[in-house]
Formats: sequence, C-alpha cells, structure tokens
Amino acid sequence: MSLRWRIAIGFALVALATAAVIALATPPIVTQGFSDFDQDHDAVPGASAAQPGVDSGETEDAGVAVTPRPAPASASAVTAVPAGQQPNGQVQQATIMKLLLAAIAAASVASVLGLIGAGRLVRPLTRLEQSAEAVARGDLSRRSGLAERSDEFGQLGRAFDSMAGQLQQADESRRRFLQDAAHELKTPLAVIDATSSAILDGVYTPEKRHIETIRDQSRVLARIVDDLRTISLAEDRHLPLERRPLDIRAVLDSVAAGFEARAAGASVKLGVDGPAGIVVDADPDRVRQIVGALVDNALRHAPAGGSVRIVAAPIMSSGSVVARRTMPGRPFARIAVEDSGPGIPEDALPRIFERFYQADTSRSRGTGTSGLGLSIVRALAEAHGGRAGAENRAEGGARLWIELPAVRLS
Repeated sequence: MSLRWRIAIGFALVALATAAVIALATPPIVTQGFSDFDQDHDAVPGASAAQPGVDSGETEDAGVAVTPRPAPASASAVTAVPAGQQPNGQVQQATIMKLLLAAIAAASVASVLGLIGAGRLVRPLTRLEQSAEAVARGDLSRRSGLAERSDEFGQLGRAFDSMAGQLQQADESRRRFLQDAAHELKTPLAVIDATSSAILDGVYTPEKRHIETIRDQSRVLARIVDDLRTISLAEDRHLPLERRPLDIRAVLDSVAAGFEARAAGASVKLGVDGPAGIVVDADPDRVRQIVGALVDNALRHAPAGGSVRIVAAPIMSSGSVVARRTMPGRPFARIAVEDSGPGIPEDALPRIFERFYQADTSRSRGTGTSGLGLSIVRALAEAHGGRAGAENRAEGGARLWIELPAVRLS
C-alpha cells in the first residue's frame, strides 16, 4: 500500500475512532438527561400540593391569607404527552442517529482531506525516488529539484544533491584516472616492445644502449606501479608510518644537500629558510619523500639563473603565521617550496595534485618521472593528518606547500 493511501486511511480511522467514542458516550448521557428531565417534571405537581398542617380552606398565618391552588383534574394529566412532541425513547434514538450521521460525514471529509494532504506530502518523495532511480541507472547529473525548499524536504533534497555531485566527481575522476593511467603505461610498454622486437628481428644489434633503453622504461613502469600503490594505501589510511618526533629544519637541510648537484648543474640557486626547533610527529622517510618531490618539481620549472627556496614556519590551521608563545589550540608546521618559474595557470591550480595531471601538456615523461609526484605529496600529507596546497606568488613563481601537525615550535 502506498504512503498516500496509508495517510488517508489514517485520517479516516482517527475520525471514525472519534465518532465511535462520541457514539458510545451519547446513550448514557442522553438517557441521564431525559431521566433528570422526568424527575424535574414530576416534582412540580407535588410541590404545589397542600403543605402539611394547612387545610384546603383559607388559613391565616401571621396575618397572611393563603389560598391553596386547585389540584389537577386527574392523575393522567401529569403523564400526558403534549401535542407535537415525541416520546422520550424516540427522541433518544433520533439524537443518536444524528450523531452517527455526523460522525460518518466527518470521517468522509477527513478521508478526502487526508487524501489531498497525503498527495501533497508524497509528491516530493516521489520526485526524490525518481531522481534516486536515475542516479542508480548511471545518470549522475540528475538532481532532486527540492533544494529550493526551506522545509525538511529541502534539507533532504540538498543532501541528496550533494551526494549525487560527489558521486559524479568521483566517477569523472575515476574515468580520467583510467585514461591517464592507460596513456602513461602505454608509452614505456611501446618503447620496450619496439626495442626488443628490433633486437630480435636483427634491426638492432644487442648493444648496451638498447638494453639500457629497455631497462629504463621498465623502471618507469615499476615506479608508476609503486607510486600508485603508495597513493592507494595512503588514501585508505593503510600506509604504515613510523612516526617519531622530527626536527623539520634538519630534514630540509638533508633534502637540500641531496639536490645541490642538480641545482648547480641547472644554474639554479637552492636555499633553506626556517627556524630550528619546529618538531612534528611524522615518518622521517615519508617527509623526505614529500619535500624531495616538491623540490624536484620546483627545479624542473625554475629557469636557469633562477632560484628555489625551501621555507618552514609555524602556522595555525588557517595558514596564518602566529607567535610561538601565543598560539591557541594545536599548531601546525608549514613546509613550502618556492620557485622563480612562470607560475601555475589559474585554471590548473585546483587540479595540480591530481594523478598524472600536467599543467604544461607539452612536457613529456622523458625525465623518468611517473607523473604522480604531487599526488603522492597530497596523499602522504593527509595520511599524517595534514594537507597540501598550491598558489602563485605575487612576485612571480609558484609556491607548493604542506602542513603537518606540530609537536613543538621551539
């Protein structure tokens, strides 16, 4: 049975129950009323009879003459029914029938009103049901159409629309990831297949450089697979982390030392800036991996003669630098890598941490990267309870940063 009919029947049952109570209570009330009426009617002649001690003639009491009323002509005059009136039993039955008819009419009206009200109540649920069925069939762009309402149905509609929007984004991200993954895996596989086939067919001699090509492309494939596994484990909170108190400045100096030779070869100035004593509870290897990925990305975009700077600072969760001793709540440590390159296009900023995303489509994977470095940065930062972000500097260049919960600031 549909909800509309349930509500209508509920209204009718309430009306009928009310009518039944009235009908059951009416007979004793009406009977008692007629009984009281009969007693009052019978008491009038008795009250007018001669009082005890007073005769029927003229009597003198305190000088006042009392003249008794004449007695009724006969006893049958007391019980006589006036013309045009029904006996008491018939009046009682007629009253009960009128009440029952009124109750039935009330139940009918309540049923009609309940049916109309149920229709208005069920209509938004019907629209929501149709939208849910459309989403279940794969139409993730379908919305409830109830978001403009200000009642509970509006709240339900907005919650449904939010869910459908998230499902649509997740589906688009999944489709884009599969396409990008297929593209990224296709290139090294094609190089390996072409090189090995040329060697087997005698087109290439089995020289060292050809074998090195196959090895390098195999390593690219292995790195892509390993990076995808790392991202998956980090996003599912299953990545093992060996947390311990870690001085951020020491980590930054260590990472910078590892990139000094590459920076010098590219004529890029690499520097570290930040106070000592900022301690976070994190996995040292993963933090080095995060900072290394950010520095690697900055060096690839910094022009010759430019600079890359690694900066650490204590912040609030909102991102504003605060005094160390007056910071309320739990502090965070921000690690930012700034470069003097061309910056990030505004339309690419929201997607810079997506898997395989390239703001500059003209770049290739010839450098041996998997295209997942920044995705790993965000996944590892979130696995530590922090976050990652990107922005353009007012003076030029890009700034990519992560925030990690701090244990101590000095």
